[in-house]
Amino acid sequence: MYFHYYGQLLHQQNMLQDYVRTGTYYAAVMENRDDFSGRVVVDVGAGSGILSLFAAQAGAKHVYAVEASEMAEHARKLIAGNSYLGERITVIKGKVEEIELPEKADILISEPMGTLLVNERMLESYVIARDRFLAAEGKMFPAAGRIHMAPFSDEYLFVEIANKALFWQQGSYYGVNLTPLYESAFQGNYSQPVVDAFDPRLLVASPMFHVIDFTKVKEEDLYEIDIPLKFIAAVGTRVHGLACWFDVLFNGSTVQRWLTTAPGAPTTHWYQLRCVLSQPLYVMAGQDITGQLHMIAHNAQSYTIHLTLSTKMWGAAAEQGRILQTSSGKFDLKEPYYRMSQSQPYTVSQDQHQSFQPQDVNIPIQDIEESEILEQPPQNSGLKMRPRFGMEHCISISQTVGLKIRPEFRTHWNRARVDPNSNQYDWTS
Repeated sequence: MYFHYYGQLLHQQNMLQDYVRTGTYYAAVMENRDDFSGRVVVDVGAGSGILSLFAAQAGAKHVYAVEASEMAEHARKLIAGNSYLGERITVIKGKVEEIELPEKADILISEPMGTLLVNERMLESYVIARDRFLAAEGKMFPAAGRIHMAPFSDEYLFVEIANKALFWQQGSYYGVNLTPLYESAFQGNYSQPVVDAFDPRLLVASPMFHVIDFTKVKEEDLYEIDIPLKFIAAVGTRVHGLACWFDVLFNGSTVQRWLTTAPGAPTTHWYQLRCVLSQPLYVMAGQDITGQLHMIAHNAQSYTIHLTLSTKMWGAAAEQGRILQTSSGKFDLKEPYYRMSQSQPYTVSQDQHQSFQPQDVNIPIQDIEESEILEQPPQNSGLKMRPRFGMEHCISISQTVGLKIRPEFRTHWNRARVDPNSNQYDWTS
């Protein structure tokens, strides 16, 4: 199924028309011609052959375009139609785990990234190709990737997912009582990670990141990925889950270039990903949010995600380290909820404008030095987040669009208000 999907021109077109993706690859290659000129290049998972053609344009001595799907035949046609470049490109149909090459490569180039960087498990093939074909001093394009994570608050999304299960609350659907399946349907909706482009103002803490160095990581390291989480809430709100995105580094000799999928940056076909918890957490500004993101590879070319988030005591009682709330969820990265076409209403209410002085979240998407790749951003940078929506706003929205809210969501709701003179939060009902 995996190779059949990428053997279709429709899906290759979808990727080629992602101009952020394709343009960044082109720039990374052309700005680093010295790395490609006169060198042997292996294109891992060549697809249509576009990256092989880029390498040839940059002066590669020879390019081996390795593609396991039927797309290899289309790549041959495309390369033959660009004969001035194609004479230096050889298309090899097969898996990198099985094929043989007549010589070592100076450069590996590939687009092995899936949703959340690791979906589709193409990174493993990229690493295998490195170990089998790359010369000792060879380069990888890209050379490293980072998974970025931050807690978020989005009442609209939370209610939208909860209400998807309302169909199963019907007591007489053609004479059939559907309610016995309601709870299973409700939990099932929350097992789907959400893929969409969200407003970065929904983040409630500065993001952290986890680095995967493609030049050093072992294949078995990708079977199970464990990421400890720690954030400091920048605003009092409800946390609905964890938002994730990724970027990759093209560590050229001349120019370093990043390809990012960050919220607020130009949208790519990867979008961003959010794991929404069925039980939100209540936080105050300055409160620690800890947890774990644990990903386990499975045979469907993807991962099972286990997410846990907890809030701890804060202020004078912080030294006690006591956990106040914990929420967890299990998600299948292979079966996301694609929400890209949904409207995104993020209007801030008038009373919130009067109480807060919001600022945009600083998402790191600019080029950085290689030595900084492993450095985490400061946890308490004085960043102020946009205010979040309270349940009263969500109820109003749901009434407007005709949605129903589960009774437990209407229970006691606290939200933080800030004293503009002291800049201190207190809790009110």
